[in-house]
Amino acid sequence: MKLSEVLVKPIVTEKSNKLSDKSRTYAFRIDRRANKLEVKKAIEDFYGVTVMEVNTVVVPGKAKSKFTKAGFISGRKPSYKKAYVKVAEGEIIDLYSNI
Repeated sequence: MKLSEVLVKPIVTEKSNKLSDKSRTYAFRIDRRANKLEVKKAIEDFYGVTVMEVNTVVVPGKAKSKFTKAGFISGRKPSYKKAYVKVAEGEIIDLYSNI
C-alpha cells in the first residue's frame, strides 16, 4: 500500500484537540487495510515528527433513520478505521497550517 493512501484525513474534534494539548496524541482517519507500521511511516514522512506509539480502532457503522414526507427512511453509516498517534516529547503536528 502506498503511503499516500494510508492517511485519509486528520480528525479535528474537541476530544482530539484536548488529547493533542494534554498528551501529544493526534487522531487520524486511516484506510481499513493499513496497519500500525504503515501509519507510523506515513506520519513520520508527511509531518516530519518522531512517532512513539500508534493505537488503531475500527469504529463500527451506526444505524440511522429519519422521518420524511415520503415516509420513514432507514440506513447505515459506514464503519471506518482511525489511529491515535503519540509523538515524541517536544514535537507537535500543525494540522491548521494549510487552512
